[in-house]
Amino acid sequence: MRRAFQATRLAAAALFCLAGAAAAQTIAITNGKVYPVSGPVIERGTVLIRDGRIAAVGADVAVPAGARVVDAAGKVVTPGFMNAATGLGVVEIGAVQQTNDQSLNNRRITAAFTVADAVDPFSTLIPVERVEGITRAVVAPGGSSALILGQGMVIDLGTGGLPSMIDRSPVAMFVTLGSAGARVAGGSRAAAMLELREALQDTRDFAANRRAFDANARRAYALSRLDLEALIPVVRGELPLAVRVNRAADILEVLRFAREEKVGLILTGVEDGWVVAREIAAAGVPVVLDPMQNLPDFEARGATLANAGRLARAGVRVAFATFDAHNARNVKYYAGNAVAYGLPWDAALRALTIDPARIFGIADRYGTLEPGKDADVVVWSGDPFELSTLVEHVFIKGAEMPASTRQRQLLERYRRLDPSNPPGYGHP
Repeated sequence: MRRAFQATRLAAAALFCLAGAAAAQTIAITNGKVYPVSGPVIERGTVLIRDGRIAAVGADVAVPAGARVVDAAGKVVTPGFMNAATGLGVVEIGAVQQTNDQSLNNRRITAAFTVADAVDPFSTLIPVERVEGITRAVVAPGGSSALILGQGMVIDLGTGGLPSMIDRSPVAMFVTLGSAGARVAGGSRAAAMLELREALQDTRDFAANRRAFDANARRAYALSRLDLEALIPVVRGELPLAVRVNRAADILEVLRFAREEKVGLILTGVEDGWVVAREIAAAGVPVVLDPMQNLPDFEARGATLANAGRLARAGVRVAFATFDAHNARNVKYYAGNAVAYGLPWDAALRALTIDPARIFGIADRYGTLEPGKDADVVVWSGDPFELSTLVEHVFIKGAEMPASTRQRQLLERYRRLDPSNPPGYGHP
């Protein structure tokens, strides 16, 4: 078993080296229907990749001698997609605690908790998502034992491993309110808001009186020192709060809270968002949502499949997420359903590319097909939001991704029964 494990690690290391070499190639994706996102569609366009970045995009781009050519005639070419809230890399099997590092049951340290310290680049879930066109993901903390859940990050799903796969960390301080927050705070939404206000007030006092605190000459705070230090970027406006909330009334309360406390805000969940879309738009606050949520309950009485389209029409910046690890690849089909219920197709494409990039602060290097940006590029057999469409090529930072996944390995292993295998390996 030890030898097998070592062999696996060596193979992974070799794959990382090969990926680095591949990223140094010059690659020309030609003749495709190119959706740069930053501009109009380019029929029979070319995307030129050099040294891991996009070198040129257009209808008349010259292909350098010696470049590898990928003929995308009849295909669709887009930026790689981004899932704006997942457990990728920190959840392997949700029901097995030893493989779940997304949350903690410890109210003493919550804001300082960061999923970046637990990400597993060898997770078998990552290849499953990237072969389906997902090249970036927000990894968010979860749980139900605290209001402040911790700090999230953006990762790329390439084969480069740590630390290069961590694109940006932290990207937001994640918070849960609504009925979930009320349970943590003692039963009332009002108590949850009080607790959150106290956390920010204590952080400001701590930041202004750090020397007195270190000399034990300052009042006691509700939070630990580690949590107070983690919240300083929030109160300084350097790190947004990503607040999960669904009910329309709760959304309005969080907008008021952010305005009064002068903190950056991202709304997540927002199943009732369309009800107060004008208020969200007026506040200039972006949202991260699952557009498939349409079952009303006491937490979201107005849940509807038209939520994303209505928010977008009101002028709200929308990004899509699955809020899980195992089915992160399905976010593109969620986008297709949002289109079916009123969201413009181009807006759905932005909700998986440039809009989450802007929300989480990586738009300078990802989200569009423009010269100078990381070469996250996907070649699709057709409309990427259609169930029948296949992914034909995936490039992350200029390296073409292998098609191998655990599922495909198992398929090949058991495709034909081998009598030489011992019992339990494919034959009785």
